[in-house]
Parts: sequence; structure tokens; C-alpha cells
Amino acid sequence: MSETSTQATTVPQRKWSSIWLVPIVALIIGASMLFQHISNQGPEIILKLPTAEGIEEGKTPIKALNVTVGTITNITLSKNYDHIIAKARMNHDAARMLKEDTLFWVVKPRIGAEGISGLETLLSGAYLELQPGSSKAKRDRYTVLDQPPIAPPNTKGIRLVLTHREAEKLSVGDPVLYEGFTVGRVEQTSFDIEDRQAHYQLFIFAPYDRLVSSESYFWQSSGIDMKLDTEGIEVKVDSLESLLKGGVTFASLSDSRSKPEPAEQMQQFRLFDDANQVKEGMYDKYLEFVLLFDESIRGLKPKAPVEYRGIRIGTVMKVLLRNQSEVINLGSHSIPVLVRIELGRVYGAITTKELSGLKAAMDGEFKRGLKAKLKTGNLITGALYIDTDYYSDQDMSGPEKFDSYPVFPTQRGGFAEVQKQVTDLLQKLNQLPIEETLESINKTLATSQKTIKSFEDTANSLKTLLASQDTQALPADLHQTMQQLQQTLEGISPDSEMYRRLDSTLKEVKQVMSEFKPVLRQLNQKPDSLIFGNGNAQDPTPVKASPVGANSIKGVQ
Repeated sequence: MSETSTQATTVPQRKWSSIWLVPIVALIIGASMLFQHISNQGPEIILKLPTAEGIEEGKTPIKALNVTVGTITNITLSKNYDHIIAKARMNHDAARMLKEDTLFWVVKPRIGAEGISGLETLLSGAYLELQPGSSKAKRDRYTVLDQPPIAPPNTKGIRLVLTHREAEKLSVGDPVLYEGFTVGRVEQTSFDIEDRQAHYQLFIFAPYDRLVSSESYFWQSSGIDMKLDTEGIEVKVDSLESLLKGGVTFASLSDSRSKPEPAEQMQQFRLFDDANQVKEGMYDKYLEFVLLFDESIRGLKPKAPVEYRGIRIGTVMKVLLRNQSEVINLGSHSIPVLVRIELGRVYGAITTKELSGLKAAMDGEFKRGLKAKLKTGNLITGALYIDTDYYSDQDMSGPEKFDSYPVFPTQRGGFAEVQKQVTDLLQKLNQLPIEETLESINKTLATSQKTIKSFEDTANSLKTLLASQDTQALPADLHQTMQQLQQTLEGISPDSEMYRRLDSTLKEVKQVMSEFKPVLRQLNQKPDSLIFGNGNAQDPTPVKASPVGANSIKGVQ
């Protein structure tokens, strides 16, 4: 078998195939898309949240003015598990919004005093709201706020800080009022462990920020203020929001004539509990005295007023002031009470130099008889207050100092005087001859018993007399007599016959009298007319004898 040689023939192949155009084109398209995607992507930022409630990776958007500018890409726990760290990829156009003062907060349904917000997230889910900043510096790490910001960083106004010893006096969003009008909001609340005070940051919107000065006072507003005095009941109600939620009110209560300086940014003020506490805190210039009372001070409490003829001039600070001496003297009859004489209540604003002069003036007033005594301020509660006045008693005996405090002279109070008078009265009663008086009273009672027995016998006799038949018959006889009298009176009535006869007789008598009047007049004028008549006869005159010798009288017939 003969060997045959084999030889492969090679055929040159084509260098490229048209099929490779598909992956190459796809690769080019993918690269261009990747480049476009990378070029359109914005920076990646890290957000710190207190909780991941409502936040989902790849779904929760970040919006600014309801436009999506980013998305949450990753959510993890912090190393100590006290907060959430979320990564977000922002859009390319959103990079210019990421400034140092940019703010983020979670938008979700909220119900508060300001109203209801975030209802649109009930269906779409929660999202993060971005508020662009105005700073030139940039950041890539932010802390997400629990509540929406009260005012944007570029909002005109002033930020202030209020301090108080207690927390939870104010809440974020509470209104800031001036004359009942809302001019700002509470932005932040915190507690400083260094000074152990609560800090409340406020924002006062422009143009109301000009109302705040260095002499402004801030106090907590409960929404309703009720006052009962001699003029009646006065009720003052603030806005409905402050009535439901509370708030803070400020005003300038100083009577200084000079224009106060405007407040500065982040200036601190004290937060008072109410307006009355503000007025009390204005009197920071005072003189301290110790009052030594040798009577009971039950009912006298700290913050009780010190008055001068009804005008408040001070405040009780400590009742039963502790003696700094190590030796406790229980035998002392005086109880020390520390008071402050706040001269600003009387003289207004005073300086420290004027205060020292008033202290010397007080010593002169003590020599003139200025003293203090306890008085009852409320009969129901038994509360006491201290009243000062001038007394004629010039007894200035007693210590001038008590532990480095000057002593204010005192006078026994009204109750102590009444107690003393009652004690004196009881002593006088003890000195009275009580036994002799009681014996005399016993004798008088015995005599009175005999008199009463005599009265009883007389009453029994009178009772027997009244019970007799003759006595009982008296009313019947009296009744019969009254009937006869009535019949008699009826007989002489105008309608009776007797009355008519009597009237006729009286008329006849009247006629006779009228006819008899001339006779009476004649008799009155010439009583002898009944004898000589009424003629005008001449008086007889003697005549000579007649010639015949007969005697005759001329004129006699």
C-alpha cells in the first residue's frame, strides 16, 4: 500500500465580520448613555436623621418647591445606633443649592396649632424638603430637622434667646406676641447642662424686630388673664392660638425717658412666668433689713408684701432667718425675718450711688418712729403681711444689727395687742369678787322665786274671778247696753221724727230771736225805755203860783 501525502490548503479569511457592528454600536450607545448619566448626576450628600420613618431607599425623593432634585439611595444605622445615616444623590442642577445654610426636613402629615399640613403625603408617601441656602460656602453633610423651619435663613428679622430654670415652658412653633399680635415664633428649644438652664430661640419677623430693645421683658403667656379687685372682675384673652397652645409675650415696661438701645442678634433675655413676676424683677435695687418679731409669725410667707400705708415698698424674702452663729439660742423670744425694701417702687429708677444715700436716710426715718408690724391680709386664709408706719412710741431699744443685716424696728401687731388686752381682761375678771357676787345672785334668785310664787297666786285668783258666772255675764249686759245706745242714736238721726221736730223748733227759736233783736238793741242803748217809754220828754221845771192861789206845776197835765 503506497503512502499518500496529505496537505491542507489554507484559505485566507476576512479580517472582520459585520456582526460585530451590533455590540460595538451597543457599546458606544451604552458608553454615551453612561457618560450622559454621569455628567447629569449631581453630588452625593450625607443626611443625618433621628429616624427612618417613611424613608425608603431608591424611592423617597428630595424636593424643592415641589420639584424633585434628588433621591435617597442608601439608609444605614450609625455606629452607636442613636441616629440614621442616609445617602442621597442630587441632580446636577441641585448642586448650586447645597450651601452651608441649606436646610432639610421631612414632610409628613402634621396637626398642630398652625393647622394641618402634609396631607398630600398620605398617598404619595413622605419626602424630604430642601430649602436652598444663601451662603457662599458649600457642604455635603446635613442634619435633617424634626420640624419645618420657622423662618428661612434669608428672612429679615432678629433671633433672640430666652433662658429659664425649667424646661418645657415653650415648644417649637409657639407664637411670640406683642400687644396680642403674633410677631414671631419659637424656633428651637434646648437645655444647657453647663448653666443648667433651658434655652428658647425666638425669631421676630421684620419690621416687628424694631419693637425689641435692650429693656424689653419676656414672659410666658397662658392666653387668658383674670384679675379680681375692688373694681370687679377683669378678664383679658389673647389670641385663640395662645389660648390653646400658650406662647410668649414681650413688652418694654421701663419708664426710662431715654431711648433704649435696640436688641442684638442672639441676645439673651430672661423668660418670666407671668407679667406680675416681670414687675417684681424690675426692682433690682433694694435694701435688706431684718425684722425681729416677739410674736407668732404664722401666716407670713416668702414673697409677702411689705407696705407703707397701703403702698407696697418691699418683699418678704425669708421667714425665720437662720442665725449664722454656731450657738443655737432657743431662749430668744425674737424671730428674725429678712425683707427687701425695694425703693424703686417709690422713687422709680435709682442708681447705686443714690441707693447708698437712701440707706443713710432710712436710719433717720427709724429715729423719727418708723416701725413695722404684722397685719392680716386675708381673713379666710390667715395670710399676713408687714405694714410700716410712724408711731409716737420712741422706744428704740433693741439690737441695731443681726448677723451683718441692719435691724428694722418693729411694733407689736394687731393680734398681739388684742391678745394682750384679752389677757388683761381675764386678769381683771380673776380679781373680781366672784363668790360674793354669786351668793348675792343666789339670794336675788330666792327673792325672785317668792315674787314669782306671789304672781302665780294672783294669776290663780284672777283665773277664778274670770271663771265666775257674774263675770261671764258682764259681756251680755254690755252688749245689751250697746244695743240701747244704738237705738237712742238712731232716734236722733236726720231721718227720724224727733230730729225733724227739733229742727223745726230750732227754726222757730231762730225766728223769735231775730224778732227780739230790736228790743235787745233798744234795751242795750236805753235800759229805762220799758218804764219811761221811748219819747223825747223834756225834764219838768218849776213855775210860779197861779193867781187863784192854786199851786200847779207847769207842764204837768
